[in-house]
Amino acid sequence: MRITHATRYLSITGESESFYTVADDESTKFGFERPEMYQSNLVGTVDPYDRHLFLCYKSHESWPSRVEDSDSDPLPKLLSSGLKARKNDISVKTRLTICEGVDELALSDGDVLVFPDMIVYRGLKDSDVDGFIEDVLVNGKPWASGVQEALTGTYVFICAHNNRDRRCGVCGPVLMEKFKEDIESKGLQNQVVVTACSHIGGHKYAGNVIIFSADAEGKISGNWYGYVTPNDVSELIDQQIEKGEIIERIWRGRMGAPVEETGKVEEPKLANGTNLNSNEKQPLESGTEGKESVGSCCQGANGFSCCRDENFEKPAKKGSGRLSCWIGKWEQREILTAVTVVGAVSTVAVAYGLYRKSR
Repeated sequence: MRITHATRYLSITGESESFYTVADDESTKFGFERPEMYQSNLVGTVDPYDRHLFLCYKSHESWPSRVEDSDSDPLPKLLSSGLKARKNDISVKTRLTICEGVDELALSDGDVLVFPDMIVYRGLKDSDVDGFIEDVLVNGKPWASGVQEALTGTYVFICAHNNRDRRCGVCGPVLMEKFKEDIESKGLQNQVVVTACSHIGGHKYAGNVIIFSADAEGKISGNWYGYVTPNDVSELIDQQIEKGEIIERIWRGRMGAPVEETGKVEEPKLANGTNLNSNEKQPLESGTEGKESVGSCCQGANGFSCCRDENFEKPAKKGSGRLSCWIGKWEQREILTAVTVVGAVSTVAVAYGLYRKSR
């Protein structure tokens, strides 16, 4: 018998409390309390892509670890294999994820949701896969053999793929419950759809959530979030879903947009507040910044040297100090030469005068 305890998660506003029963050992190892939470930088952990297909198929509790490759589940495998086989013919980079059907929208096995197109194709069967890929994904036309309907509102996909990774299996169902609870309390049942999805990459970032909603300009985009806890759900609804604004601290990336195009995202910081990605130059060691060593000498030709005192002015350009030093020395040599010449002339003149007197 496994002992469980009630784990408390307060809403962001602090106005209400919700309680979810989670196994004590699983919460510590796989849930929102696990040591690895918040240990990785999330930004840029989404591979670039421009279209996302969600195939409705069975329940997240029954999906095998590799549902897209499972022989017991032919439809996901056929669609996945078909996408790989025709990838060079598909001009729009496309991802495939499995999701649960949604009773409220009568979404059932074989229905394919397409984002950002906001389209659902009904009733895909094993025998239809090649034609669907040819019509919709290769040629960009409506599916000739199927029914096409428009989607409206916001779609929230939460990874709950327990047989792929226990962290998603523990965190996903709790987040689904919390999303549905908050959506109902805000009266958004007819505007927001929440369902479970298969592995999307990044088990260690669980809870993993993808939200397809309109941004501030009305454009549909898929924003990925990681390390999501029940505490974040109300803010995701208020800010991401209702306002179209990302929440930077848990944001992983976005469908169709490189990180640099999505606006400023706070850089990860060390415990002391230093930016990990900072390109600023670090200061030199104390006492050496911007200074040359004093008391140094430059060596000239023929062993001739000139030394600078501590107050020697820093040269404006590289090599100018050496030039000034040589100029100074040449001036000294000219003076010495002149003194020597004058001395010699004087000596000659005195000697000549004494010679004249002796005669």
